[in-house]
Amino acid sequence: MKNYSIIYALFFLINTCAYTQTEEETKYQEYNDLQYLNASLVENDTAQRLNLVLPNEVKDAPLLVWIGGGAWSYVNRNMEMDIARQFAKEGIAVASVGHRLSSAFWRDSTHNGGAQHPDHIEDIAAAFKWLYDRADEYGYDTKKIFVGGFSSGAHLAALLSLDEKYLKEHGLSKENIRGVISISGAYDIPNYHEVFKNGNNPHLAELHVESVFGKTKNQLIDGSPTNYLENLSVPMFLIADNMVHRYTHLFEDEIMETDFRNFDVLYVYKLNHGELWREMAQDNSNYRNMIKNFIFNQSNS
Repeated sequence: MKNYSIIYALFFLINTCAYTQTEEETKYQEYNDLQYLNASLVENDTAQRLNLVLPNEVKDAPLLVWIGGGAWSYVNRNMEMDIARQFAKEGIAVASVGHRLSSAFWRDSTHNGGAQHPDHIEDIAAAFKWLYDRADEYGYDTKKIFVGGFSSGAHLAALLSLDEKYLKEHGLSKENIRGVISISGAYDIPNYHEVFKNGNNPHLAELHVESVFGKTKNQLIDGSPTNYLENLSVPMFLIADNMVHRYTHLFEDEIMETDFRNFDVLYVYKLNHGELWREMAQDNSNYRNMIKNFIFNQSNS
């Protein structure tokens, strides 16, 4: 069996591309560290915030709610800003959303965050509601809100569209999501747990996966997008790199057992996990262009 078990655990090691202020900055506006929860509900003031990048001179722009990767433990919304700025320069508003983080004692004994599913997805749903309510203020279109993410963020993006209870807590539903872009994620959490348990790092089944989702089978199932495939209705674009493609293959196979066909899948076998993420921040990114086309095509459909 190939060892896929350390991919999420190591994602936080990827360095963000350097950002230098240039005249390109005139193409967008940034609003950083926006608190999307009432102060009384905030548990982690640093994590439960978002950065918003808006394209200039674009009326009713689509909005991409973007969730970065990092094993649900090292997600940093600021590391996603190069990608966000690139989309904004192309006419798409982007909210880079932070969420509460799980502990990661397996990597750093000082990393003692205590978040566990459903804390992460509850934060994403709250951020979605905050953004939905402020569309007029910031100038994007509530009928063109997309949810996307990389690595652990891909899992959360898919889960938000499939398990409606989190949006329903805010008076919204999956019908308020125009499309989902999930890149290099894991979608069947019991399977993800088994990969660790039977792989080269079995201790991470407990220290990583169970730390994020819980110890019982029911907890692992509850956090799995594959558990809610009867709710498939939102168009999806799935992308996977050459290190974690098996998780997307499994998700694709399970979707194909349903009648839902409004999804596309792209396997990028020439790039690994970090390379694909970095490629999307480049000026001429093939894969960001594909995502952009997905967003504009769905917006106009």
